Amino acid sequence: MTENQQSGDTATSVFLTHRKLLFTVAYEMLGSAADAEDVVQETWLRWVNVDLGTVRDQRAYLVRITTRQALLRLRTLGRRKESYVGPWLPEPLLTAPDVAEDAELAESVSMAMLLVLETLAPTERAVFVLREVFALGYEEIAEAVGKSAAAVRQIAHRAREHVTARRPRTTVSAADTRAAFDAFTRATETGDLQGLLDILAPDVVLLGDGGGIRQAIQHPVTGSDKVARLLSTGLGRLSDAVTLRPTQVNGHPALVLWRDGEIDTVLAVGITGGLVTGLYAVRNPEKLSHMARTTELHR
Repeated sequence: MTENQQSGDTATSVFLTHRKLLFTVAYEMLGSAADAEDVVQETWLRWVNVDLGTVRDQRAYLVRITTRQALLRLRTLGRRKESYVGPWLPEPLLTAPDVAEDAELAESVSMAMLLVLETLAPTERAVFVLREVFALGYEEIAEAVGKSAAAVRQIAHRAREHVTARRPRTTVSAADTRAAFDAFTRATETGDLQGLLDILAPDVVLLGDGGGIRQAIQHPVTGSDKVARLLSTGLGRLSDAVTLRPTQVNGHPALVLWRDGEIDTVLAVGITGGLVTGLYAVRNPEKLSHMARTTELHR
């Protein structure tokens, strides 16, 4: 085997070892699985040409490439969102139970958190994700985003305050979350208005995303009464050709509505303090392709 072949094999092995991590970084920065996959591919094309002898920390180097590519992609994604028809929601991922077991990872990829991250500037989002989720050092992040370590510290502090103000963290046991989800599922399937009112938080918010392809709610619906009535008259009257199946999406419980053997809607459920606080209905078929298989995420 030639030296170049050995180097290529090593590069491939290292890349595959960290691929799940790189995808997770890109997805948290973009909220789009399709774009995250493109970023990972672009990372590979650059990584394969790197002289490994000059790389001190392979994981950090790969994360740096991924971050830079994701930042470039964010600009394109931003322009795409400006012309997006109707509300935009992150692309849902069918996730394995181990994601839910990692509380910090599950929180970071939840629909609610990804929407909060959308309110950050691109560099702030990158710094927050790399620092708070993946625990990278300030020097490493500085190299990834092209800022000084001192500037990164300030950005991290500002981003953390911004996120905390919009997404206060509440510790909820897995048992309480499961009980709340089961109660919500039963009430939804039967159209039980009182059951929905009992499990929905007073300030619950329902968001929809049809991408102009499928009909969806065009504006947020807020308040337990409005959301309960909408669900009880809508999902509570499903035909025999439609079924609701519970699953795990982005590390959290969700309902998948199947119609004629195909996924019609993914309804991600946010639960805080034993009550449903957020409902995220993704209907755009272009965003549902990753529900066909489990996506592995890693920190």
